[in-house]
Amino acid sequence: MGDKTTVVSSDGFELDAWLSVPEGTPKGGVLVIQEIFGVNAHIREVVDGYAADGYAALAPALFDRAERGVELGYEGDDFGKGAGLAFNELKMPTTIRDLMASVEVLAHYGNVGVVGYCYGGLMAYLSACNIDSLSCSVGYYGGGIANQLAHRPRIPLMLHFGEQDAHIPMADVAKIKEVIPDAFVHTYDADHGFNCNHRASYSEPAARQAKERTLAFFATHIG
Repeated sequence: MGDKTTVVSSDGFELDAWLSVPEGTPKGGVLVIQEIFGVNAHIREVVDGYAADGYAALAPALFDRAERGVELGYEGDDFGKGAGLAFNELKMPTTIRDLMASVEVLAHYGNVGVVGYCYGGLMAYLSACNIDSLSCSVGYYGGGIANQLAHRPRIPLMLHFGEQDAHIPMADVAKIKEVIPDAFVHTYDADHGFNCNHRASYSEPAARQAKERTLAFFATHIG
């Protein structure tokens, strides 16, 4: 359904992106933020899935700033490489700028929300704190959010976490709930990466329920 396109950031840098647009008039736009594994087959499937739900969806290849064409798997050395790119090579202000440019592309289709997974879950949270042109934000198992609570979201926020996630303690989730009581925070009997059917940690019941909640949230705040 989708296809490659480019996003031009405010400094002129061009990022590759995966764009999927539904038939007919889109309900609005959904910015999909990648995991640490790049805009791989799973993320492209997520983008196409939101298009099937009626939204124009776009996933910018944020790693292009450090290395172009990164598509990693979920085993072996890929985790280390992806984490290094996300947290050592990219600069947060530049990444936010690239996400702002992606929102501008999607704004042609109406109101825009953001959804992110893993690293993208953290970036979806920070987008909610920094990008006023977004209508809402959803983060899936975003590690490190509890360390970013000095930054407060300016738009409606929903977060999904796995109760069996060794990377994100439930104490961190409790802290998020305490500091941001207006956020919709859901937990599931699942592990990190429960939305990804390419991973051993995939949980169909958790993924289905989280997607239902996310789509209802988008229907309220995007259209």
